[in-house]
Amino acid sequence: MHFCSLHASSFLGASGSIDCLIQLFSLFIFLDESKGTEVSVNTEIKKSESDRLVDSMDFGELCNDFVCVSSPYVEATARQLARDILEQREGNRALGSFSATVKYKDPIRSFIGREKYKRSSWSSYAIENPSVTVQEMMMQSTSVLSIKWTIKGKPKNIVVSSIGGDLVLLVNSRFTLNQISGQVIEHEESWDLSSSSIIGQAYFWASRTLYSAIQAGNDTMDSAKKMTKRLSPEKENTEIFPDPLGDPTKFFQRDEGLQRDVYQIALFLAVIYFVVQFLKLTL
Repeated sequence: MHFCSLHASSFLGASGSIDCLIQLFSLFIFLDESKGTEVSVNTEIKKSESDRLVDSMDFGELCNDFVCVSSPYVEATARQLARDILEQREGNRALGSFSATVKYKDPIRSFIGREKYKRSSWSSYAIENPSVTVQEMMMQSTSVLSIKWTIKGKPKNIVVSSIGGDLVLLVNSRFTLNQISGQVIEHEESWDLSSSSIIGQAYFWASRTLYSAIQAGNDTMDSAKKMTKRLSPEKENTEIFPDPLGDPTKFFQRDEGLQRDVYQIALFLAVIYFVVQFLKLTL
């Protein structure tokens, strides 16, 4: 683009000054339009990584055109389940995707009730900064959804992570859905540890067994609390305690740091036990 220079002599010339003003006016319009376009681009809402991954999936192909033969709520639930897996939400899952009496089962643990999905996951106790990827998502029938995904990360136990490396867990989550409401009525998981080292596999089974034992203990405590509430007319919050210094308006919550420390020590001892037993069988 050529820019005109306005001298005093050219300004007095009618033709020269008119051409110059036209060029400057056109330049102002161009800059104004460019500025407006730039603002509109910057104001676009950025989608999260999980939303981009889910939206890029072709449900018509992956789910065998199930939308045509099933409730639209099924597709909505499938998308939400994928987001929960990708984001590894802890205590913040979309519980509406699950039936109130959903049945969960894996090789170690089983339970009934969606309220237990609010608890912290195994990965939050056992893996440092886990990363998740989804390999496959498909409808095996009009009511059965299968999601194959992988979680990878370093064990939180320093000794195990330095010897065994990263823990790689391949998970096959199988959800049975109600075709009318779209809610999950059964959730079953199977695991594949073939991509992990022997130390990593021993760590997984030890940590998962210990985690399941702790959750079973929490189940028992929850059942006892429910029975107590049914027998007692007064409802009390057992997770909040008054300040022992005497201020009735001040409260504090239970510290879970000690529980985590005990968990890590027990986990380390369990890993050593599994490794010793494995060496006895192989040597």
